[in-house]
Parts: sequence; structure tokens; C-alpha cells
Amino acid sequence: MQTTPDAYVFLVLLPAALFALLGGWAGWKPHSPARRFGSWIMVAGWVNLLAALTGAAITVVQGTRLSLTLGPVLWGFSARLDALSALVWLMIALLTVVILRYSRTYLDGDPRQTTFLGRMGLTIACVQTLVLAGNLGLLFAAWVGTSLSLHRLLVFYPERRAARLAAWKKFVAARLGDLCLFGAVVCLGSHFGTGDLETIFQAFRQGGEGVASFSFLGVTGLLLALAAMLKSAQFPFHGWLVEVMETPTPVSALLHAGILNAGPFLVVRLSPILHEAVGGSALLVLVGGFTGWLASAALLSQPSVKVALGYSSAAHMGFMLMVAGLGVYPAVMLHLVAHSFYKAHAFLSSGSVVDAAKSKGIPLPARRGNIPRVAASLGIALLVYAIFAWAWGVNPLDHPSLLAMGAILVLGIGQIIAPTLDSVGPRTATAMACLMAMGVAIAFFSLEAGAHALLHGILPHSTTPPPPILLLALLVVLTYLGAVVTQMLLPVLSRDPRLYAWSVHLRNGLYANAMLDRLAGSLRRHHASTHFS
Repeated sequence: MQTTPDAYVFLVLLPAALFALLGGWAGWKPHSPARRFGSWIMVAGWVNLLAALTGAAITVVQGTRLSLTLGPVLWGFSARLDALSALVWLMIALLTVVILRYSRTYLDGDPRQTTFLGRMGLTIACVQTLVLAGNLGLLFAAWVGTSLSLHRLLVFYPERRAARLAAWKKFVAARLGDLCLFGAVVCLGSHFGTGDLETIFQAFRQGGEGVASFSFLGVTGLLLALAAMLKSAQFPFHGWLVEVMETPTPVSALLHAGILNAGPFLVVRLSPILHEAVGGSALLVLVGGFTGWLASAALLSQPSVKVALGYSSAAHMGFMLMVAGLGVYPAVMLHLVAHSFYKAHAFLSSGSVVDAAKSKGIPLPARRGNIPRVAASLGIALLVYAIFAWAWGVNPLDHPSLLAMGAILVLGIGQIIAPTLDSVGPRTATAMACLMAMGVAIAFFSLEAGAHALLHGILPHSTTPPPPILLLALLVVLTYLGAVVTQMLLPVLSRDPRLYAWSVHLRNGLYANAMLDRLAGSLRRHHASTHFS
């Protein structure tokens, strides 16, 4: 790892500066010709992609690169280019090109297209700065800037009352998250006397008196966990995420495929700190696991495609944060990248979902709801997992965190096999489902091994979590098991009126959003100005 900072590493921030410059120009000259401005911002997108590819190549050849720090040691200005930041930067750059290209077509003819593209550029600039920041001060500034610039996109159509209400609730949750992160930054900076991430990470890697004397470690871990959860729409602050669907589709794609990831990214970036903070990790497992269960159950009962996608994002964020709490950080990054590309495609193609469903028209065989067949599905899934875990040299018993991950993977594979094994369809369908399950297992173990190799030496090694976290992980796995088995047995359970009642409760997210509305007074503020600062 590099120990001597280089001035040229600052160059990685130039594409973000270019996006910020274009965003400022659009705010200053909102009536600039949309076609010309759209061409400029697309050029910025391609330049950014080329820079991201170059940065990735540098990390492969030279490893981690650090810049000089300009300004005070805590609130200074510095950049950090390592495998983690290069991976996320490249992902953002690819998605940026696609989303900006879609935006030019989506808003073609809109008189405010230049303003919209400028706000998109400013938001992208803040997100990239967050990813490439090498100092706590710059990271915090980019964190706040990302939220404020996103807010201007969420209220792009201020006449839409529902959008204003959702944006207000998101604004309140984001400010709470900002306060939590600010508190964590102050705790770290005051103890270590610097905001430089590398200096702080080295202290935690080496241990010793510097970390042992950190009396606010537990508080810092809790504050970081809270900041991540508030950023990523975790229970009970998840309601705004499913209510921002009146924003333009490119905003939804950018939000769900990029900005929500700031929570898991923050946890992984500061994992050397959180890895030592049991309270923060336990909170991530508890709240992330519960949000993953609740949002997954709620999305199944949603009639709206976009609302279902919103609950899906909350569930994925919860699962990522739960896995981060277990300390399996490479798996978090694998999930983050895969989810980002999936969700960007899902939103940008959401308008054709109904037509695509009609064109398929494949009748599904009737389900039996046979308990032994459902149990057999889970047994086959367990066998598939065991075979490929052995082939990859993975022993989950050595690492309880991996055992929890494996249990959840088994439940997912079982969901592939059960619809065919527990149906009146031909047995060839079951064979095809088993082959598909094997393909999923191969993909998971291969990509997980790749993520582990890519991020080796940057993130903390997986260790056995303390008993409180293991107990919470067991509780989460049992909850997921109950949810999956219930879904598999729906043909039998659907006749129970209590299940219908629960489906109504889940469709409304257990009414947490309604209670939050009353608590925050949001319903009385829908007429207020949306130009928050």
C-alpha cells in the first residue's frame, strides 16, 4: 500500500468537478439550449467513464493511491483511490452514461430539461466525491451535498403534492442522518487528531493503545450505523422511498441504483471502525434484517410496479446492511454492484413491464401446497449449496457469518426449485429448475470469490462475531425461513382469512409510514415551500 501521497491523485476528482460546473451553469443559465447542454453533459459522462477505467487500471497495477491533504487535517481536501473506490466509481460512471442518455430522450421537449440535467450532474458530482474522498471532512460534505442535490430532483415537479410530501419526509430523515455522521466524524477527529482515512484505518489495523483508549468507539459505531440506515431508507423511515414515484423515471433510477447505496458504502468504507464496534454492527443486523423481511413481504402485495420496486430497494438495502453487520464486507459490495445494475434496468424499463408480461403469456402449472415436497425443495437446495461450498473450499462452520449467509442462499435456491417440484407440471421442469439453482450457486461462489480477491487487504478479515450478533443473525434467519416457507405453502394457506388480513397489513408496511407522518407532522406541511436549504 502507498505511504507517500501523490499530488496527481487529485485528478480523480476532476470529472466530479466537471459535473458540478455544468450543474452550476444550468442553475445560472436555465434557459440554455437543451440539446447543446445535453451534448455537453453527455461528453462529461463519457470523460468520466474513461477516467474511471483509467483509475481502475491504476489500482490494478499500483494498488491504493492517496493524494496530499489540502487544508486542515480534519476538514481538509484529499482523494483516495483504492480497489473499493475504483469499483464503485466505475459502476457510477457506467450508470451515469446510461441514465443521462435516457434522460435526454425522456425529457425531450420539456422546457426545463436543461435545469433537470444540471441537477442530475450536480448530484452525480456529489456521489462521486463521496466515493473518492480520502478525508472525513470531504466525505461528510459530499454526504450532505448528495442529499441536498437529490432533494432538488425529487421536487422537480413542485405542483405534485405527493412528491412534495415524500421529499419532505426524506429531507427530515436525511438531516437526522447528517447529524449522526457529523457526530461520528467529530468523535473520530477529536480522538485521532486527523480526518485522514488512511491514518485512522492504520490505527485500527494495528490496534494498540490508540484504539484501546478510544472511549467513544461504541458511540461512534452506533452513529455510523444510524447514518447508514437513515440514508438507505430503513425501518421505520422507509416510507418516503415508496412515495417518491412521481419524480421523473431517471431520478428513480439514479436514486435506487446509486444514492441509496451510500449507506452500505459508508459502512464498508469505514468497516475498520465498525468492525470493532459491537453495538453498531448489532444494530445493522437487527434493523437491516427486519427491514429486509418487511419490505420483501410488502412488495409481493403491491399492485404498482414502481412501488414494488421501491420496497424491493428497501429490502436489498436492509439485506446489505445486515450482511455488513455480520462482517462479510466483500459480499456487501458484490450485492451492491449487482443490485445497482439490476435496479437501473428495472426502473428504466418499468414502462414496458406490462407489455413484456403479456407477450410472455406462459401459463404456470398449478401448485399442490404439499409440505413434504416443499421440505424436499429446501433439502435439494441445501445439497446444492453444500456441493458447491465444498468445491470452492468454503467451510461455513469455520465462520458463523458465512453460515448465516449460506442459510439465506439455501432459502433463495429453494424458491427456484419449489414452484416446479410442488406442482402438477412435468418433471422436466423440476430438472430445469435444479440446473438453474446450480447456475445460481456457481455464480454466487464465483463472484463472491472474485469480490474477496479484489478487496483483499482493504477490508477487515471475516471473524467470528460476538454472541449478541450471532443471536440476532439466528433470529433473522429463522424469520426469513418462516417467510419463505409461508410463501411456498400459499396454495394451502391462501384459504385462511388471517393470511388475507396480514396481506393488507403488509401492503401498508405495518403502518409505520402513517405513524411517522403523524409524528413528524408531515401531513400538515404539504402546503409548505419545498425549497429547503
